Amino acid sequence: MKILFIGGTGTISYGITKLLQETDCELTLLNRGQRDVRGVKCSQILYGDYHNEAQLVELLQGREFDVVVSFIAFTLEDVRRDYRLFKDITKQYIFISSASAYHKPVLNPIITESTLLHNPYWEYSKNKIDCEEWLFKMYKEEGFPVTIVRPSHTYGDTSVPTCLHGDIGSWSVVNRIRAGKPVLILGDGSSLWTLTHTLDFAKGFIGLLNNPATIGQVYHITSDESISWTQIYEIIAHKFGVKLNPCYVPSDLLTKLGNQVGYDFEGGLLGDKAHSVIFDNSKIKEISPDFKATIKLHQGLNQTIDYILENPKYQLEDPQFDDFCDRVAELIKNVEL
Repeated sequence: MKILFIGGTGTISYGITKLLQETDCELTLLNRGQRDVRGVKCSQILYGDYHNEAQLVELLQGREFDVVVSFIAFTLEDVRRDYRLFKDITKQYIFISSASAYHKPVLNPIITESTLLHNPYWEYSKNKIDCEEWLFKMYKEEGFPVTIVRPSHTYGDTSVPTCLHGDIGSWSVVNRIRAGKPVLILGDGSSLWTLTHTLDFAKGFIGLLNNPATIGQVYHITSDESISWTQIYEIIAHKFGVKLNPCYVPSDLLTKLGNQVGYDFEGGLLGDKAHSVIFDNSKIKEISPDFKATIKLHQGLNQTIDYILENPKYQLEDPQFDDFCDRVAELIKNVEL
């Protein structure tokens, strides 16, 4: 099986790439070569600019693939370019969408693939919805062999998942937990969230590859474990042997305060993390009967933290966000007084 990954070195794709190393497939990566592949092996890497169509046409000349997976298509322009590039040279095109596209505000906390798509809070999600609609139009009108995948919050070795962070990443939040500083948590901390380890996501994803039954279909792939944001942060605190010092802030207030200093939290909070949802994974389990997310959250978070502690280049400090957290925590404290 010949597979092309557009991207292929990010958090979601990393686990898939690792699992495919255990198979006899021929995997090609198309990217700019600017990210560390961390030991991932593939048959070939094509170096090119994803937004330079003329360059890609030349790179792909004479090539055919059983499957093309686009991990870095975010806009209609991106998927239209993919259609032009791959409509005649692949048997399956898999578009990585997002579970954040599901209806917000939430209509029903149990999410299936038939849940309506609507997210007025987040441009990212609105663009993903537009991409899905256009690709299905091409499937119905032109027979373009598309499969849609909607990951939720997927994490791996190099970044600890948090409910919000600054522009430099989430490690500053982990450091605040470790130091016993007030840690901003949206709402009252009780909203349920689903975090999926990249290696678990990959186990479900593999069953979609070169599978004719998945053409024209949409799947989300997540863990079955739903846990509150307070519990998630308590797992991190327990890892360091400290007591969590939570500072609960309404999501709309966090959004407003963030806007005042240049942080755009609206999409990620009001359009995603502020809502309790539970994903029904029945559909992906029909295609991949052996799929089960086996990496429990406390295990996965401990592994991630250990990896980052062993690799200082991922320990990125963020003084600006740290200062923002201090000021918001002081504001909330004064309001409570």
